[in-house]
Amino acid sequence: MKNKTALLLTGSLFLALATAPVHAAVDAAAAQALAKKNDCFKCHAPEKTKKGPSLKKIAAKYKEKKLTEKEAIKQMTEGKKVKLEDGTEEDHKIIDTKDPKELSNLAQWILSH
Repeated sequence: MKNKTALLLTGSLFLALATAPVHAAVDAAAAQALAKKNDCFKCHAPEKTKKGPSLKKIAAKYKEKKLTEKEAIKQMTEGKKVKLEDGTEEDHKIIDTKDPKELSNLAQWILSH
């Protein structure tokens, strides 16, 4: 009887872990607030191109090149030069947070477009 119970519990735990999402759900409101606080919408919009590409265009590029959340966070935190839609270049603004959860949430939100 103990073996059956242990087997049943082990199987249930395996099934629960196998079907659990890898990432927590994106907190869109928190991501938008962080983006607004850091003036991201000055250059980016969800659907339309402004000074920089739309979030939809960014997400498509990352998907096409098989880039990850880690690369998105790197882009937002290192201030590297970026080429703008008009062909000019400037340093990308660095996101004003060191919190890995906030950065991850923002990256996931951007890449979900």
